[in-house]
Amino acid sequence: MHVLKYSYDTKGTCSTNIAFDINDGVVTNVVFTDGCDGNLQAIPKLVDGWTAEQISAKLAGINCSGRGTSCADQLARAVTEAAKKEK
Repeated sequence: MHVLKYSYDTKGTCSTNIAFDINDGVVTNVVFTDGCDGNLQAIPKLVDGWTAEQISAKLAGINCSGRGTSCADQLARAVTEAAKKEK
């Protein structure tokens, strides 16, 4: 298996980038740049080892302060995009 190191520039959130590894659909080593420190430490610990599909199912569509997206939603978008590129 080949680990894909992925970087995603976020849109509409305080965080500016999400980096992570994806291997056979499994996401590890999630790192957010900028944003709310506590949440962005917690999210990576919670989703480590989840599949892109699991992350998307749980986090897609979460809205932060009426922005139409959130850091969690951006992660869902990022892992979905990465999973498509991995195939």
